[in-house]
Amino acid sequence: MIVNVVELLDLPDLEDDLARLESRLANAVRAGDPFLDTVTTHLISAGGKRLRPALTLAVATASRLGGTASATGGSRGASDDILQGAVAVELVHLASLYHDDVMDEATMRRSVESVNARWGNLIAIVAGDYLLARSAELAAELGAEIAGLLAATLGRLCQGQIEEVRTAFDPTRSEDAYMATIAGKTASLMSTACRIGALTAGLPGPEVDALTKFGELFGMAFQVRDDILDLVADEAQLGKPSGQDIAEGIYTLPVLRALAEPDIAAELRPLLGQPLGEPERDKARDLVKGSAAVAASVGVLGSFANEAIEVARAIPEPKLSAGLARVATWLADSVTG
Repeated sequence: MIVNVVELLDLPDLEDDLARLESRLANAVRAGDPFLDTVTTHLISAGGKRLRPALTLAVATASRLGGTASATGGSRGASDDILQGAVAVELVHLASLYHDDVMDEATMRRSVESVNARWGNLIAIVAGDYLLARSAELAAELGAEIAGLLAATLGRLCQGQIEEVRTAFDPTRSEDAYMATIAGKTASLMSTACRIGALTAGLPGPEVDALTKFGELFGMAFQVRDDILDLVADEAQLGKPSGQDIAEGIYTLPVLRALAEPDIAAELRPLLGQPLGEPERDKARDLVKGSAAVAASVGVLGSFANEAIEVARAIPEPKLSAGLARVATWLADSVTG
């Protein structure tokens, strides 16, 4: 299900701010070397949802809507610092895609050839590292607090990735291990995106903390939703074959819940613990879809989303509060069990 998050947020200047972000993204990674510039802008040019910088920019609108002029000097649109924070966040996300595609041996990303497929794993890894370095440099220019926050977030991303690799092809993977993985791999950067927006906009401490919490809960809901869709959506919706995670040994919440059902587990468990070809992948996916696991996972998604909605509703600025609540509500309603 495709939705325009910017339209759901319905905040002044957000679409214009995201348009300004695009040129800043490309400029932030250009080093003047034609080859390096081509590699580092490859996925930027391919587009993307820009969800994380959209959260940064959306959160920061609270300073303008609430009448706080210090962050923007009274002008419309995001300040340079806010845009720079959003760029730093997106560069971390892009770097993670470069590295993920190497690990997954992916050949396509955002409907274009992946960096590793086009230029090889070594170039993809080093280019991803370069994006992280540029992100760190931009964050440092914004001050020690944001630099430290982004560094800590990168650590959490790595922890989440290590946990996922460590439990690959392990049908005994626990739900706690799964939650730790998605908290690190997805929710940490969503949370940081919101916090950087709040900090660069100069919002009061309690609002900064509330918006940080919203990002964490939103990120957890977002990843659970993604993992459900990997099993229940078709290739046209996903842009890739469905069931790829289970084929590659990444056993997400719906799979873990299905394994808790003895009748389903009796057929599903013998398929797991190894890479799956298409027939085995489809059988495993159909077993999960035929269990109560999908509905149970939708319930977990709903719990995270509803918590995010409650946090959003307590945010003082009415338009921002309503916009964030709408986005979290969409997550809760976008998958049915």
